[in-house]
Order: sequence, then C-alpha cells, then structure tokens
Amino acid sequence: MKTKQQYFYNALLLTLVTLLMRTVSVSFNVYVSDKVGAEAMGLLSLISGVYNFAVTLATSGIHLATVRIFAERLQKSKGAENRRCLIATLSYAGGFGLLATVLLFLFARPIGILILKDVRTVRAFYMLSFTLIPIALTSVLNGYFTAVRRAYKNAAAGVAEQAVKITCTGYLLVAVAPGTIEGSVLAILLGGAVAEIFSLLLNSIFYLFDKRHFKGVRQQKSGAAVKVSAIALPVAISAYMRSGLLTIEHILIPKGLIAYGAGNSAALASYGALHSMALPVVLYPAAILSSFSSLLIPEITEQQASDNRVEIRYIAGRVYQMALLFSIGVAGVMMLLSGELGGVLYDSKEVAYFIRRLAPLIPIMYLDTATDALLKGLGEQVYSMNVNILDAFVSVIAVWILVPLIGIDGYLLTIYITEILNAALSVCRLLRVSGFRPRITQLIFRPLLSIVGATAITHLLVSLSGPVLRYQNGGILTLHIICVSLLYIVLLFCTGALGKNERKWLVSSLDWRQSYIRKAK
Repeated sequence: MKTKQQYFYNALLLTLVTLLMRTVSVSFNVYVSDKVGAEAMGLLSLISGVYNFAVTLATSGIHLATVRIFAERLQKSKGAENRRCLIATLSYAGGFGLLATVLLFLFARPIGILILKDVRTVRAFYMLSFTLIPIALTSVLNGYFTAVRRAYKNAAAGVAEQAVKITCTGYLLVAVAPGTIEGSVLAILLGGAVAEIFSLLLNSIFYLFDKRHFKGVRQQKSGAAVKVSAIALPVAISAYMRSGLLTIEHILIPKGLIAYGAGNSAALASYGALHSMALPVVLYPAAILSSFSSLLIPEITEQQASDNRVEIRYIAGRVYQMALLFSIGVAGVMMLLSGELGGVLYDSKEVAYFIRRLAPLIPIMYLDTATDALLKGLGEQVYSMNVNILDAFVSVIAVWILVPLIGIDGYLLTIYITEILNAALSVCRLLRVSGFRPRITQLIFRPLLSIVGATAITHLLVSLSGPVLRYQNGGILTLHIICVSLLYIVLLFCTGALGKNERKWLVSSLDWRQSYIRKAK
C-alpha cells in the first residue's frame, strides 16, 4: 500500500532536482542571451513555436496514457506491473515519433521560407527533426517511472540531460564561435539535440535494470494497445489543435509587431525579451509546484479507482492551499524585485518591465497548473485539452487584433485574457467533479495580506538602509528574496493562513517513521 510519505518524499526529491535544473537552465539562458543577443533569442522562440507542434505530434498524449495505465494496473493488481503495457506504449510512441520526424524534415523548407519567411530557420528544422523519436520514447519511460513511484530515475536522467546540454551548447558557442545569428541558434539547438538522444539512452539503461520487477508477473493476454490508444488519442487530437493554434500565435506575434511599426530585428528582439527571457524567470518558481503536481496524477487516479471521494476532496483542498500560498508569495516577490531581477539577470529594463506586468498573473497561472494535474488524474484530460484549445483559439484572435494595434503590450494583454479564461473553466470543472469547496478567506485573502505586509516591511528596511542594499547584484538580490520569504512565512502563521491542521499535516508528511494513510473522517 502506497503511503502519503512515499508520495511526499518522491515529490520532494523531484522538486529539489527540478529546481536545481531550472536554476541551472535560467542561469544558462542568461549566459546564452548575453552571448547571442535578443534577436537570436527571438529567432529561437520563432523556431520553437513550430518545433513544439512537431513534439506534440511525436508524443501524441503518450506520457499521460503511460502514467494512467500503470497507475490503474498497480492499484488493481496489488503492485504487479505488466511488460505488455510498456511494449504497447513504446510502439505507439515510436510510430508517432517516426511520423513527426518525416513530416518536419520534408516540410522544413516550405515552413521556413513560405510561412516564417526566414531562411535561417530551415537548417534548424532539418536538425531538430531527428530529435523527435528520442523525445517520444523518453516520454514513455518518464511516464512509466512516474507511475511506478521511481521518481529518482526521472530526476537522475533530467540532471544528466541538462549537464550534457549545457556542456555541448557551451562548447559550440565558445569553441566553434559561430559568427552569425543563424550559427548561434544552430549551436544552441544542436546542444539540445545531443542531450535528448543521451536522455533516451540513459532512461533505457535505467529501465533495463528495472526489468527485474517484472519477474514472475503473469502477462496480460490482450487489450494493452487498445487501452493505450483509448487514453492517448483523444488527448493527442486535442493537443494537435491546441499546439497548431499556438504555432500560429507565435508566427503572428513578430508579424504583428512589424505591422505595429517595429523592424524585423526589433520585433524579434522584443519577442525574445518577453518569451525567452522574462517568461522563464516568471515560471522559474513553478518548478516546485509542477513537480508535486505531476506526481499527483497516479495518486489521485488510484483514489478514483477505489472510489474514495473523501480522499479526493482532501487532496484537492491541500493542493489548492499549497498552490495559492506559494504562488501569491512568488507574485509578491516578483512585483517588489522586478527591477532588480531584470537588471541583475539581463541588464535590461525591458525584461524588468515584462516581469512586473506578468507578476500579478502568477497565482492564476500556477493554480491552473495544479488544477490540470488534478483533472488529468480524475480522467478529465479530454475536458482539459478542450479548454486548452479554446484558450489557444482566443489567444490567436487576440494576438491578431491587439498586437498590430498596441504592440508588445497587446501580447501581454492576450496572456492575461487566456490565462484567466483557462483557469476559470478548469477550476469550475474540478469543483464539479470532485465536490471540493474552497474557503476563499483561508486560501486567498490571508496569504494576500501576508505578502503585502512582507513586501512593505522589506521595502521599508531597504529604504532605511540607504544605497547599500539597493545596489544591484546577485548577492543583495538573493538577500532581498530570502528576507521577503521569511517574513511572508511568519505572517502566514500570524494571520492563520497556516494553522494547527496544516502544521500537523506537514509533520505527518515528513515523519518517515509513519506508514499509514490518513483515514477519511
């Protein structure tokens, strides 16, 4: 029987590793943007818009299908795992990965020249097409390790992949020293391609060692392939539509900025500053939340398989509480220190402006991430994808209308519109299917009061300190963040946002000596 402690420690391990990887990734992103410039980052974002659609086709919902199939089988077979299921998922992923590879390679030139109207993207698509099969197969293995509660293997593979990517990319940028924007972008993408292939090899080795868990297990005679398709294909079809719309959106943004009056280089630079520089900073703390959320899928799937609705409501309540406590604090830090973050990381007032404008949206974005994980665990993945399709459709229309009229602020407004719409629809659905009823005062007002107090006190202390603590460098910035965070935690206890029940829950989750599951009252 799986315990709450096992989930918590798996999530904690994955969180620490993901946070480390995200820290390294953002730091490396800062280094790369300083090395190649905002225009190259904009070109990289333009290429990524098309490439992400190819990745969506290659994976075609297989990660979620793998997690759900193995989570359900573990619950129903009392821990038995089935090799036939993994063969079915790998075959599915290999087929769609091959299809995506062929299509991207064949259409690289038409897409680059006729649609993106930038010949510099063609060679990038040729190279990226060969990463799609490894990505699809790796997605299956990652889903398998998540479902069978061996998150440490995902963590180890992720760290190794990031190390290879940074090493290869850094070597290509420094040793090869490409003298053009296209050469710089190709160097970055080649480093990532090598890392994806390495990740597949490492995950395969991990699985070979994991095969011992199948010994003596009776094989299911049939139905695995049908089950995989039944879960993955509805998600895949919705994902195609959403990813296609997002690709159109990313193509329209630079075109809209040019129509607004910016030149091609300036349009790519503004787009790169927002999408490839500011957004990674805003989403950086989400590594903590996303790790816990991803591991919720098998947990809540098992509770649904047992028809334990009380436990489902309990999990939803705790997830919402932790997500909002965390995200409201992050939003306050981003608002207070947006100037310092933009200055220290990128030496850019434009990036600081984007971080400040996006900060109020952080609680909605982070809560939506947690809600999607809960819905997927409850088998509501088709609904989630339909909401995401609507989100993407509205985004395309808004970008098409707003960006030519008000420039990059039109894209910022578009992000607000679509994130609020997506979160509202997802939250309403979760409340309906789970029966969970949130307490608004506990979840929102008290954390909001706490972060306002923490930021105000910190700002007062900095003002009284004179110019010493306002000097923009990494050490002082870290000190500011730690100060706000500690004050926020203290005020959460003072306002009652973190009460006795929450402290007991946290202690029981951390107590490795316990091996019980909380009994529903």
